[in-house]
Amino acid sequence: MNNLKLLPWLLTFAEVAQRKSFTQAAKQLGLSKSAVSQQIKRLEQHLGQQLLSRHTRGMSLTSTGEKLLGRCELLQAQVDLALEEVNSSKEAPSGTFALTIPHSCERDIVIPALNQLCLEFPKIEPKILVTDEAKDLIKDKLDVAIYGGKLKDSNYRALPLGSMREVFCAAPGYISQKGLLESPGDMAAHRWISPPWQGSNITFYPNHDLNNGISMTFEAFAHTNTLPSALEMALQNMGIALLPEVTLQSHIREGRLIRVLPAYQGAQWDFHLVHRFLGEKPVHITRFYQLVRHFFDKAHLAVN
Repeated sequence: MNNLKLLPWLLTFAEVAQRKSFTQAAKQLGLSKSAVSQQIKRLEQHLGQQLLSRHTRGMSLTSTGEKLLGRCELLQAQVDLALEEVNSSKEAPSGTFALTIPHSCERDIVIPALNQLCLEFPKIEPKILVTDEAKDLIKDKLDVAIYGGKLKDSNYRALPLGSMREVFCAAPGYISQKGLLESPGDMAAHRWISPPWQGSNITFYPNHDLNNGISMTFEAFAHTNTLPSALEMALQNMGIALLPEVTLQSHIREGRLIRVLPAYQGAQWDFHLVHRFLGEKPVHITRFYQLVRHFFDKAHLAVN
């Protein structure tokens, strides 16, 4: 005999029996008084026994009702315990937290965010893949990805972080050897360092007008497959690079790099945190997004 349908009635009975009031039980359960009364009536009809005695002074439990209440209180406690365990696992996640991030967000954005996340959820075990190549969350067994650029259509969820612009830079030693640039056309006489996401066609956008850029084609002096190596080449006087401003801020502030053609900038990329969770996100994913957005904004303010 399938008794699962009785569970709501039994829990309603326990509420009425404990409070000795249909009105108070209905308020606690978020039901109408008539709905509570109907559930108790159906339970009594199913059992073939009376559970409550109603009289002018209120109500009392029959001997059968007393026995059933003891069982229902245990049932109620089990339900409460199960929900507490679910909520506890939600509040205190554990296990591997796998993510992929671009080099531009590594030092000043993601690592500080992960540090704080691990302080709040010490059972989390971060597993980071740092790459400028797009990865598939399911295929590569990742929980989240931080992605810069135009999003591809997918079933994943994307949360906005903000935008990040690229600026032209070079080491002071290189500029002292090759001379300052006065216009985008002067770039043709200089060495160009090309990271993996840039082709030979470069667009110079005036800082005050990002809708009207000047596009030019250059043969790169050096190619590299990572942002850190492009940055290191620039620091080693090897040429001019167009890199995310966030990654350059400390080098520019301390004089190791200078902005070239400061009236112009490169592309401005929108960044998103992409996750694969449908419906409500795990609490640590929500918190990680909050932290990443905080440090993204902080890094953005530091360059302005």
